[in-house]
Amino acid sequence: MAREKDRFVVCIKNEGYQASLEIRKIYRVIADPKAEARSMVRVVDESGEDYLFPENYFVPIQVPAEATVVFDSSS
Repeated sequence: MAREKDRFVVCIKNEGYQASLEIRKIYRVIADPKAEARSMVRVVDESGEDYLFPENYFVPIQVPAEATVVFDSSS
């Protein structure tokens, strides 16, 4: 079941981060108020680690609750 705080984005740009981000891929956002204040977003990238990327590389999306389980590392 999706947690209310879950946020997801789709990557629309990966210039300079081709090894870390895939265009059209959905990423779970990890809350990071300090990063957001600097127009950055923290997501788990292709390495499996969370990193900061420019927020304009992503567009927020709604993911159905049934689909969020595939993004949960504890599943």
